[in-house]
Amino acid sequence: MTQSAPRPPARILLADDHTLVRRGVRLILDAEPDLTVVAEAADGAEAVAQARATDIDLAVLDIAMPRSTGLQAARELARIRPGLPILMLTMYDNEQYFFEALRAGASGYVLKSVADRDLVEACRAALRDEPFIYPGAETTLIRTYLDHARTGGPLPERPITEREEEILKLVAEGHSSREIGDLLVISPKTVERHRANLLQKLGLRDRLELTRYAIRTGLIEP
Repeated sequence: MTQSAPRPPARILLADDHTLVRRGVRLILDAEPDLTVVAEAADGAEAVAQARATDIDLAVLDIAMPRSTGLQAARELARIRPGLPILMLTMYDNEQYFFEALRAGASGYVLKSVADRDLVEACRAALRDEPFIYPGAETTLIRTYLDHARTGGPLPERPITEREEEILKLVAEGHSSREIGDLLVISPKTVERHRANLLQKLGLRDRLELTRYAIRTGLIEP
């Protein structure tokens, strides 16, 4: 009976804007016989470009990156490479970011603080087309849900502050930075900074996408 040849390792795209983090994660993954990093990127836009140019089986993306965030890259990868498993690598132990990652098309969410423990398992789960939630997340999510249900408060839907939500609503309604500044008694420059933070946090590109997001989350009427 002939023995089948071993399956080649899964090819991984790794994106993180910190070189030391990429180096450490790569060491973890390349140490496994069934996993290998074949491409690296320092931001979301570069990750998308690498995914177009390289034959990969899995993308591991940091959420917070310059130029284009991991969330934005995940949305683009889901569009150009449907079916490609995507894992989000993050320092944020936060259910809001977790839900944003799922909405962006990710199948798993791994904390950097325990990447040495969880990342390999998460990669293998994603390659099997199975979701991965970091240990403890289920308890956190259920407790958050019950707390909100008991107090009658709304469930968290977005990783933005109340002031950012105010500005998002006004931007989506078509107000200029000067008009928003006058309404909220802040400078137009402060408004622009909040708007840039919104785009970064939500993985969006422009006013149109902010408006769509505001409609989808019920901040404004369509």
